[in-house]
Amino acid sequence: MAYQQSLQAYQTNSVNTANPGELTLMLYNGALKFLKQSKAAISEKKFDKANEYIKRVQEIVGELMVTLDQKYPIAQQMMPLYEYMQTRLIEANLKKETSILDEVEGLLTQFRDTWKQAMVLAKTQG
Repeated sequence: MAYQQSLQAYQTNSVNTANPGELTLMLYNGALKFLKQSKAAISEKKFDKANEYIKRVQEIVGELMVTLDQKYPIAQQMMPLYEYMQTRLIEANLKKETSILDEVEGLLTQFRDTWKQAMVLAKTQG
């Protein structure tokens, strides 16, 4: 119990002290974590759990969409991909197909890895 409380305090502190770039990275990592959990739940035929996890991914992708700064041209290219992911997540949830989740996971992994590289570049140039 004490460990769980300490972990929660650490996570809360991490979020409260993170800069916007780190928060975005946390969102990507969270989405990927929930995707893995949803695939495991589907494999175990725990469809109620899979639904919960997929909805969490949808919420995170929704947050990424809301925080996308449309003044940058790259944002206008990313938005349709986020919308596509949302559509595929709904489809995966309805059909309980891990192959669709694999596709979304691949896209999110690419976005996350690119974001990490951008953060490293920004640190070296700033």
